[in-house]
Amino acid sequence: MAAWWWRKRKVEERAASYSIGDPVLAMMLGYTSTTGLDVSPATALTLSSVYRAVSIVSGSIASLTLRTIEQARDSDQRVPVASFLDNPGGEYYTPFEWTEIVMISLLIRGEIFLQHMRNAVGQITWLNPVLPENVSVFWDDTRPGGKRFEVTIPAAEGRKSQTATLDPSSMTQLMGLTLDGLRGISAIGAARLSLSTALAGERSANRQFSNGAMIAGMVTPDGDEDIEEDEAKQVKEMINRKMLGPDNAGDIPVINRRLKFQAWQMNSKDAQFLESRTFSVDEVGRWFGVPPHLLGLTEKSTSWGQGIAEQNRGLARYTLQPWTQRIEQRLSRLVANPRRTAKFDYSDFIAPSPEDNVNLIIAQVNAGLITPNEGRARLNLPKVEGGDVLRIPAGAGAPPPATEPTPDSLGVAA
Repeated sequence: MAAWWWRKRKVEERAASYSIGDPVLAMMLGYTSTTGLDVSPATALTLSSVYRAVSIVSGSIASLTLRTIEQARDSDQRVPVASFLDNPGGEYYTPFEWTEIVMISLLIRGEIFLQHMRNAVGQITWLNPVLPENVSVFWDDTRPGGKRFEVTIPAAEGRKSQTATLDPSSMTQLMGLTLDGLRGISAIGAARLSLSTALAGERSANRQFSNGAMIAGMVTPDGDEDIEEDEAKQVKEMINRKMLGPDNAGDIPVINRRLKFQAWQMNSKDAQFLESRTFSVDEVGRWFGVPPHLLGLTEKSTSWGQGIAEQNRGLARYTLQPWTQRIEQRLSRLVANPRRTAKFDYSDFIAPSPEDNVNLIIAQVNAGLITPNEGRARLNLPKVEGGDVLRIPAGAGAPPPATEPTPDSLGVAA
C-alpha cells in the first residue's frame, strides 16, 4: 500500500513531465477497454496465442549466443573476446534466463531497465533487470546521458519502500517503439482493444461450454402421441443402449415407438463466434510479428517458403533482428573498448538442413573458398593429409597484376 501511495503522489506532482507511454501513468489513469475487462501483462498472457507469441520471440532470441566481438587493429578480421556479456546475469541468472527476462519485458511492457552492477574497481560485472513499473524517467540535462531514473526499491513486508536516483551511467534503458524517446510503448497497452476482445471471447467460450447445450440431438414423439416421464426415461435408455458405443456400429436398432430425431447443429451465430476466436489468434500474430503457422493456425500458409531454414530466416529478418539490434547497440556502449561490439550469433538459428549444409561445403571447397580440411572441420571430421591446400578451379588462375592506367584506357586523347 505504501508503494502504491508513493507512485500516486509522484504522478500527481509531476504529471506534466511524465511520458505518455509511462506504465505508472497508464495504471493511474485507469485505461480500460470497451469490454470493461482489465488488460494487463498477467491477463494477456492467459491467452494461449499471446503466451505462445511471447515465448517464441523471447525464447528464440534467448537461444542465440550473445558475444563480444573485437575488430583487429591491422585487419578487418572480427573475433569474439571475453567480457561480462558472456554471462550478463551474473550468478543470479543463466544467459538464457537473463535474455528471456529482458525480451519478455520488451515485448509486453515496451521497455526494461538494466542496473549496472560493478565490482570493487568499478568494472561492470553483470546487469540487474528492473521492471519499468518500478522506474520513473525524466529528461535531465545535468545528468550523463540526459536522463534521470527514479527507482522504487521494493522492501520486505512491514517496511517502507526506498527510492534511488540513477542515470545512464549507472542504468541502461532498453526500449521498443517509442513516441517521445522517454518511455517505450507497451504492446499490451497498444493492443488493449484487440486483446480485450480476445479475452471476452475466451470468457464467452468458457460460459458456453460450461452452461450451453452440449447434446447430440433431440428425440420427440412423432404425431399426437404423448409419452409419460417414466416412459420417456425408458425410451432414452433404450436409444442409448441400442445406438451409442462401438458395439452398436453397423447394427440396425428397432424401437417400438413413433419417434422423431432432430440433430443439434451449430447455428450461424456460433460459427461466427468460432471464426472470431481464430481471427483473434491471427491478430495477436500481427501485433508480435509471429507468422500464423507458429501460433497453431495450420490452415494458414506462409509466404516465407516451405523449408524450416527459410521460415527461420524470415522470422529472424523481420521480427528478431529489430529487437536484437536494439539490444546490441545499447550493450555495445557498456563495453569499454571502441573496437568491441555486442553481437547475437544467428548462425545456428538459420543453419541449413544437413543435406544442404554438406552440398554448400562441397561447393565452397570446389570453388577454392575454403580448404578441404576447413570443410571437414565444419562437419566435425578429422583432418586428412594434403587437405590444407585450396582447390583452385581450372581456368581460374591467379589474377593479373595491377598496372598503371594509360591515357587511352581512361578515355583521354594521347
